[in-house]
Amino acid sequence: MTFPVLALICVAALLGPLLALPQKWHIPVVVGELFAGLLLGRTGLMLVDPAEPTFTFLADMGFALVMFVAGTHVPVREKAIRRALGSGALCLLAVAAAAAAVGIGLAAVFGTGHAALYTVLLASSSAALVLPIVASLGLAGQGVLAMTAQVALADTLAIIALPLALDPATAGRAAWGSLAVLACAGVIFLVLRQGERSGVRKRFHRVSESRKFALELRIQLAILFALAGLAVYSHVSIMLAGFAFGLVVSASGEPRRLARQLFAVTEGFLGPLFFLWLGASLNLHELAGHPRMILLGLALGTGAIAVHGVTRFFGQPLPLGVLAASQLGVPVAAATIGIQQNLLSPGEPAALVLGALITIAAATAAAGRFAASTATSSPAGNPLVKARRRHPRRVPASYLRDQPLWAHAPEGPGPRHELWEGVGTSGCGAGSTRGPRRGGVRRSGPSGLRRHRWR
Repeated sequence: MTFPVLALICVAALLGPLLALPQKWHIPVVVGELFAGLLLGRTGLMLVDPAEPTFTFLADMGFALVMFVAGTHVPVREKAIRRALGSGALCLLAVAAAAAAVGIGLAAVFGTGHAALYTVLLASSSAALVLPIVASLGLAGQGVLAMTAQVALADTLAIIALPLALDPATAGRAAWGSLAVLACAGVIFLVLRQGERSGVRKRFHRVSESRKFALELRIQLAILFALAGLAVYSHVSIMLAGFAFGLVVSASGEPRRLARQLFAVTEGFLGPLFFLWLGASLNLHELAGHPRMILLGLALGTGAIAVHGVTRFFGQPLPLGVLAASQLGVPVAAATIGIQQNLLSPGEPAALVLGALITIAAATAAAGRFAASTATSSPAGNPLVKARRRHPRRVPASYLRDQPLWAHAPEGPGPRHELWEGVGTSGCGAGSTRGPRRGGVRRSGPSGLRRHRWR
């Protein structure tokens, strides 16, 4: 690899942010980076060689960091998520059972013999995709918590099961290697937790910040690459090493400064380089030569959506089930390992990525629909309430007369307040022409109105 080629890769990777720029589309950045790889690689202009050793090694570094960042996105420390693990696990079991049936059927129809792989892919989710969408749209509620717990469990278990499902003939060796990587990750978690409790990590942080040493970043990268080396030695994918260490950092607590540094290294250079390498490694001409692989990609995408739709029978709204079906990390990892170890049929890696893109498009549309359906029923999403919060004198209280909730709830924790909801069409009722007090929340109201409390 030369510097002009590296500059070309960095410039082409800018296509990812350009496609993701319109926020209403909710397109992940990696989609544009994969497309740039398709243009420069085997499918398009052949300007970069994905088999070049330096390019491959840098892509492996990016792969480890991308899976590490995906692991840090799993909300291990969130108490609300831990309380919802029961319902999330129940939904995951139902999805896994349906995925096994569909995966076996797809393997039989297309004759690939990869039933275990398809089962893992169909049941998997992507916390790195779902959690940013939930945060950006402000989705909340018990159903969202259960869905988040399901996604966290599915993402973790799919990463562990994927190496075993890809090559069942070496499942025994892969299982021992996986146990070794996970055991080392457990020891690292105990060491990091002890350092956090004893104050050693804070002292390191103060020295690193004052002297500009970047000690935390150096140590984290050293541990990550050591685990990746153990994974390679144990004949296990570096995917597991990166994701396991990401879970460890998420459980022990990631400092914000370290998060910004890792974001810069991963999202600024090695992450885009990996996704561009993956796109350059895919050959869509094989799809043209094997049309059934196009059908396989469509079947995997629609099958994942249908499989996650069974959570509707457990009380989860259908849009949340479709959102939980969004996949990226696991199909990308499967395609990467399949290309590196020649485990997949011609055109099959591209089919896996095609299925993932279908789930991303469906999840984006479902999340937007769910947010729109819940916006008008919650005070925070009521457009009149938002307008009154910004301009209390321009939006009289009488404008909210026909709204189901007349006042709006306070943002974040605060003292106990009272909210008055009108019976019938009375709205605010008589005596309320002055509008709400103390930031839009009344402490008293006229007779005949129902009173609601919250903290």
